[in-house]
Amino acid sequence: MTPKSAHISGTRPAPAGNGTFGAALIVDDHPLFCDALSMTLKSVAGISSIETAESLDAAMAMIADNGPPDIIVLDLNLPDVTGLDGLARLKSVADETPIVVVSSMSESRMVCSVIHAGAAGFVPKHSQRPVFRAAFEAIAAGEVFVPEGVVLTETPDQPVTDRDEAVERLGHLTRQQARILQLICEGRLNKQIAYELSIAETTVKTHVTAIMRKLGVQTRTQAVLIAQMASFSNVLRESD
Repeated sequence: MTPKSAHISGTRPAPAGNGTFGAALIVDDHPLFCDALSMTLKSVAGISSIETAESLDAAMAMIADNGPPDIIVLDLNLPDVTGLDGLARLKSVADETPIVVVSSMSESRMVCSVIHAGAAGFVPKHSQRPVFRAAFEAIAAGEVFVPEGVVLTETPDQPVTDRDEAVERLGHLTRQQARILQLICEGRLNKQIAYELSIAETTVKTHVTAIMRKLGVQTRTQAVLIAQMASFSNVLRESD
């Protein structure tokens, strides 16, 4: 039985040829998930050639060397980028190649933001094969795919425009999350933050995801803007 989903026709061009995909690039830093997803895509979407990249930089280098594939599957949390930043950067080099976001961050707000940012579809990371089949069939037909139960809004969430609101959102962060946000504001990457705080890089990624959820943003840049609006570095020093 085909799962229910939102298929929004006429929002992007269908792939060239017979409406199928021959080659795909999976951008995800979990080898076991990449292996499982590769088998799924070969089975349900008939994709014969699948490459994988464990970071955004690696994916962009592969596209620069070989040209874009027929379709890209992107995780939002990567070692070198988190949130919508990776989607925006991939779109800048991938021409008209559709990008499907496959992520565990599947709240309706995140799905809507991903689609508004130009993704061809969103599939929750632990979806069953019928969902992936429906997604790739919809995207091959030139439609946009979102999971069952998600209602796309006309516009993304409104940004924070008031300092008091920014301070209020920052107040929901734990002490460790506040330290990590401060390091993000200083331009540190996840690997550097992990070294600075003597914690695992995967722990940093988990905290970054929680920070963005609490602040109501989808990119590190948006989180930094909220911190700047609230003079976050001063607030953090005052609380020491």
